[in-house]
Amino acid sequence: MNRRLAVLVACFCTIFTSYAVRYGYGILLPEMLPALAISKTEAGVIYASFFIAYTVLSPVLGLLGDRYNVRLLLTLFVTVLGAGTFLMAYSSSITQASLFFILAGIGSAVCWAPTMALAQRWTSDKHRGKTLAFIDVGSSLGIVGTSTAVPMIVTAHNWRAGWMSLGALGFAVAAINFLAVRNHPGEQSKLRQKRSGQHTGEPVSVIYMRLLRDTRFWLIGLAYLLTGFSIIIPFTFLSTYAVQELAFTYEAATRLITVIGIGAIVGKITLGPLSDKVGRIRVMMLCALLIAGGSLGMAYAQGIRLIVFTAVFALGYGTVWSMYAASASDYFSKESSGSIVGLWTVYLGIGSILSPIIAGWIADTTGTLSWSFILAAGGAVISLFLLAPMWRASPASLPQRQ
Repeated sequence: MNRRLAVLVACFCTIFTSYAVRYGYGILLPEMLPALAISKTEAGVIYASFFIAYTVLSPVLGLLGDRYNVRLLLTLFVTVLGAGTFLMAYSSSITQASLFFILAGIGSAVCWAPTMALAQRWTSDKHRGKTLAFIDVGSSLGIVGTSTAVPMIVTAHNWRAGWMSLGALGFAVAAINFLAVRNHPGEQSKLRQKRSGQHTGEPVSVIYMRLLRDTRFWLIGLAYLLTGFSIIIPFTFLSTYAVQELAFTYEAATRLITVIGIGAIVGKITLGPLSDKVGRIRVMMLCALLIAGGSLGMAYAQGIRLIVFTAVFALGYGTVWSMYAASASDYFSKESSGSIVGLWTVYLGIGSILSPIIAGWIADTTGTLSWSFILAAGGAVISLFLLAPMWRASPASLPQRQ
């Protein structure tokens, strides 16, 4: 029990740090734009660099997390995350910022698929949705913590100090992972067999080929792509939109990100457990609807209505990631869940790479970010229709593959 709790706490902290860094970019962006003299398109390129590294390495690390020592992976790569984040404080050009954020993206690649797969192995099937939702609360608290602490640091010092603080957080969590993370006891014998050269399961090529022939895998993967595309736009530009177009103060604009973090927690602790009863797909479709409605509202609302629509967006955003992670075990294989989510992350990464660049270009071209938020809403609606063919499926009725 104590070891299980320690592992789950480490998973929580890892996800907390990853999302604090990932979405800290949008919080710091209003101050970075004038300091680096960059356009919104160039700001999108910097953000995309993070997701390029994240996308390339996620399926590899998802596979390694299923087969090798997760403690080593989480310690090493979270250290790299901290280093890349810390170096962002020394950026003086788009090239430097992109290179440093690539390094942060490399480290962040270990913070989702291997981490959530590890949490699943230490969790019973009966409580998987609830446990993963609570672990994933770390992502929302990371957003709340960043949007609360970083603006105060920026106000007292500057945006560079904000990046230094986030980098120090990464180093601290790497130490926690070294002390707390262990493979599940059931996995230890497999690791020993692997080291001794014995066969421990299907080759990854067989697993991937079977997945690529499964229509459900493609539908969920493409929905994952569009969900990532939609979500990154508000996280990149909502604070900047509020400052530049709605005349918010910097502190007030960053509080919108706090609203997302708090609303996401509410979504996780309510909709996550609900998915154990009604099915992941139904909750994922509800999340898509909430993301679409919230993003569309951002394009037109001001004042208190903007806060309300931001909260609507948050409910869907907060729940959706753990639902995709849990659906990997529901529809396919618990033992290969890290590989599956890692492969899905390629889809997610494609959407996340294109999203800030396209949204920034649209904003530079039209002179407003409103059209970018409308684009985000459209992506979420399409993801809903991709999931619709599996509407009637529920965890209890799904065929299980081992």
